[in-house]
Amino acid sequence: MVVTIHQPEHLPWLGFFDKVRQADLFVMLDHVQYRRRYYQNRNRIPTSQGPIWLTVPVLVKGRYEQPINQVRIDNEGHPRWRQKCWASIEHHYRRALYFSDHAEFFEALYKKEWNFLVDLNEEIICYLLAVLGVKVSICKSSSLNVVADKGDLMFEVCQQLGATTYLSGISGKDYLDRKKFSEGGIRLKFQEFHHPIYRQLHEPFVPCMSAVDLLFNYGPASLDSIKGIGVETMDHVFQ
Repeated sequence: MVVTIHQPEHLPWLGFFDKVRQADLFVMLDHVQYRRRYYQNRNRIPTSQGPIWLTVPVLVKGRYEQPINQVRIDNEGHPRWRQKCWASIEHHYRRALYFSDHAEFFEALYKKEWNFLVDLNEEIICYLLAVLGVKVSICKSSSLNVVADKGDLMFEVCQQLGATTYLSGISGKDYLDRKKFSEGGIRLKFQEFHHPIYRQLHEPFVPCMSAVDLLFNYGPASLDSIKGIGVETMDHVFQ
């Protein structure tokens, strides 16, 4: 059984889905500390003026060590964030070939009231996995009895779930204890993601955007594009 582990990011990029598609079980790492100014509450889409952020405002003041699954959305301080996100998506993608196929989901998503960031992110991730055609089992790390940190945490999760292979991001080479995995009977495999170069609405091509950019432009061919089928890919490996 191939297990991969990743924090539930917001509107994740293509590398996220490339890693998940190669696994049998995807563990949402939702019990670890929330990382500020990263991709857990925001991501980017390309526009004619360059990439812009779609951001979910969250409550962080005085809560710097809070776990991801306890992060609350700041609906009171930013009451119009949902309308702004939906307006940006609709405005910049209404001419995309496959936008209409997914507009109903995203319009409903941003009309719904959300209190916890993890619930919003999980809804988006599960939808994107489904429409991309990625079949994978999912569990949350918060449902497991794990207490270790960093590389040891990954090993403990894999051991508890009976993994035979752990698929890590390429940065795992810097902190995972290969000997521990080997002695535990778990094969270590590192993702090598070569970013596809695909047709966007605006030029020049900008990599590392939210996966919705590929989905709205390529529709049913999106998963093949993530695999590098039918498109050129960048030479270097993305982290």
